[in-house]
Amino acid sequence: MARALLAHGDVVLVRPLHPGDTAEVLALHTRLTPQDTHFRFFGTPSGLAKLAAQIAAEAGPGHYAVGCYRRGALVGVANYEVLDDSADAEVALVVDGTVRTQGVATLLMEHLVSHARKTGLKRFLAEVLAENANVLHVFKDLGLRFEASIGGPERDVVMILEDDPAYVEAVLERDSVADAASLAHLFRPSSIAVIGAGRRPGSVGNAVLANLVAAGFPGPVEVVNPHADEILGVPSAPSVAALSRTPELAVICLPAPAAVAAVEECGKRGVRAVVIISSGLTGTGAGERVHAAVREYGLRLVGPNCLGVVSTDPACPYDLTFLATPAKPGNIGVVTQSGGVGIALAESLGDLGLGVSTLVSTGDKYDVSGNDLLMWWAADRRTELAVLYLESFGNPRKFGRLARRLARTRPVLAVRSGGGDTAQRAAASHTAAAATPAVTRDALFEQAGVIAVDTVAELVDVIAGLSWQLLPGGPRVAVVSNAGGAGVLAADACEREGLVMAELSQDTRDRLAKLLPAEAAVHNPVDTTAAVRAEVFADALRAVLDDDGVDAVIAATVPTAVGDPGTSLAAVLPPEYKTVFAVRPGQRARVAPLVPGPGVTACYDDPAAAAAVLARLVRYEQWLNRPETDGSLTPLEDPDALRAFAAEREGWLSPADAVELLRLADVPVVETHYVEAGDSMDAAAADLGSPVVLKADAEGLLHKTAGGGVLLNVRGADRIVEAFRVLRSRFGAALRGVTVQPMAEPGRELLVGVRSDAVFGPLVVFGLGGVDTDLIADHAARLAPLTGTDADLLLDGLRSSKALWASDLDRAAVRELLLKVSRLAELVPELAELDLNPVRAGSKGCVALDVRARLQRVAAEDPFLRRLRD
Repeated sequence: MARALLAHGDVVLVRPLHPGDTAEVLALHTRLTPQDTHFRFFGTPSGLAKLAAQIAAEAGPGHYAVGCYRRGALVGVANYEVLDDSADAEVALVVDGTVRTQGVATLLMEHLVSHARKTGLKRFLAEVLAENANVLHVFKDLGLRFEASIGGPERDVVMILEDDPAYVEAVLERDSVADAASLAHLFRPSSIAVIGAGRRPGSVGNAVLANLVAAGFPGPVEVVNPHADEILGVPSAPSVAALSRTPELAVICLPAPAAVAAVEECGKRGVRAVVIISSGLTGTGAGERVHAAVREYGLRLVGPNCLGVVSTDPACPYDLTFLATPAKPGNIGVVTQSGGVGIALAESLGDLGLGVSTLVSTGDKYDVSGNDLLMWWAADRRTELAVLYLESFGNPRKFGRLARRLARTRPVLAVRSGGGDTAQRAAASHTAAAATPAVTRDALFEQAGVIAVDTVAELVDVIAGLSWQLLPGGPRVAVVSNAGGAGVLAADACEREGLVMAELSQDTRDRLAKLLPAEAAVHNPVDTTAAVRAEVFADALRAVLDDDGVDAVIAATVPTAVGDPGTSLAAVLPPEYKTVFAVRPGQRARVAPLVPGPGVTACYDDPAAAAAVLARLVRYEQWLNRPETDGSLTPLEDPDALRAFAAEREGWLSPADAVELLRLADVPVVETHYVEAGDSMDAAAADLGSPVVLKADAEGLLHKTAGGGVLLNVRGADRIVEAFRVLRSRFGAALRGVTVQPMAEPGRELLVGVRSDAVFGPLVVFGLGGVDTDLIADHAARLAPLTGTDADLLLDGLRSSKALWASDLDRAAVRELLLKVSRLAELVPELAELDLNPVRAGSKGCVALDVRARLQRVAAEDPFLRRLRD
């Protein structure tokens, strides 16, 4: 069962049908128009009652049906019937004529597709009259690979159900359109009611009403308060039912028990969106009643336990918060779970003269979430910068797609939260130890192009930089200062942040030498000396900006008795082609506009802050310009065999099964033999070449080499048998068995692994392996599925990457291995952990020498299926 949105923004319920729905299914078919009946049945139908019962039958291996309910009434049905135990199913649709253009058929088809994929179906088939253009368009526009016959009165339609990025993008586009239409009730309401506004100044309800009145909302406003005829000049009614009109948006400021009743009254009255300021609902029966009301009445809801909502749209401005100071209008969209963060951010932005387009405090997040705001902002051209403070992710894979789409057109910023690593202490594999919650979250942000910060103060620093300067054209930075110490500090900060200190050209150095005193430093960082006048400093800054080898400049200045170079910067700025940040050590504000009013650039109190912002902007610019290289591989010979193998196993795989899993996934692994602890090694030893390595498979043995579980360069049958006895003696009852492999060629030992998260999906980890794994802890991580670009970024994401690939290693082979492991993680969602350590990489190829794998049953979820939070 799922709440979902139609194209026009109406909330509907989509759920599987069961025999109890037979009467409604029959009624839906009975009220079809003659034309719709002809299209559905190719003539006059017979046996409708029997057909309705078949459609509403319990779901099974050969049958599945879903219905769409709008305000409790069944308005659409879609079903499929599997053909002769094959991977094909025939699909059929019926939609009530009253909702024909609202996307019911498409929504139902998406739910059928999602379920069919989980059961292993490969194709949907349909027979459609050629004149039935509407249904043909529904099938064709789904985003699936589509084929249709040509000629004759009927069309044989085939839809391919394989995973396809184009289909995901089509679903997200429909989701965004529907979500924006739905949120218009929240952000562009025609009328508002404040429920629970009191006459007492200082109360939350009174403050919300006062802010709404002050904001100048142009539509009708009413109050619900049984003890007043008017409050702050706004007419009051004793109940929601008694309001003079049905408000499109209501805000509730009541104690928890009364708030529940108010939500239910709003639903009955036909209110479309509700903001619940009230706290004390979550975790109680009252909270469950609110959830039930949202489902029953198709409400969009912000909160509960939230600061409220602000919209500064000139056509429909309103402030439904208890902010002490009204948020300034501007171009920054903000969504935050924390009301306190929302207050702090609104005040900080206001101090800088910056403002918001929308500010939404989601609180306990019953419905409207960060993903909703990402979709709203994508359609809202007033929002030029998006800011998120999210303490949890309901659907991070969808978040990643939505954030990536938005970040292509405007910056998306997020405050890191909820990334503690405590739960990783007892990790049972090297990959799990590296794949901490913080690593997983940061991989999500990085791949989506989100600019991540750790504090609200850093957030404001970056917002100021983005608001008042261009994105830098590259990482090459020059520092110009009239105080040598400040310049050195700025240069050090730039290098710590991974920026490149630009090499000034000879022409630039000659210009600087003519401008500046003899004792000045004309190499980067440029020290003009404290004795230069403001206009000379400005000329020096111009000379550096004219250098083609400089992408950005940090200008650090201090006032002296000779003059204040900081006063000259405004005359130089804004450069139309390069980024410049000012630094004024000792200024009172952490960041401020360089001049009063809208600043031409951001001025920071510390060089480190300016360098940190510049580095984040450089990385965002690089992400924008990064081409998505191909990550395609030769298709697997038998992916169904891989899925079937995984479906039959659970828990940590035996070494033999783990190797077989890799073989089925076409992941290169060394030839491996496994002997149970209680068996004899004699027969196997006689067949093995030499030299070989023996590895213990023992309970609790993670670090085989350090734990004495590896015996190398064992030669000859007798010595192999003796080595087996040594391991059996060393580990006793803990020994499950011994793996025997030929000694691999010399090379660099690497780690490649997967850790799957129930919420985020599979994370691919790459790093130095073998004995270096924990000693050096040099890892990089990306969320699957990996593109070719993702694989390259993993290869270049280690501290040691430059030295690693300067050696004679087969980079292409390691890249291909990463892509194959990513594909394995996608094809086998049961893969909870995979540890290939070490992977031996040489000048020609790479191969996994040791593998640990754990499979875990998972409830298959489709992260891109259109549905609202429940």
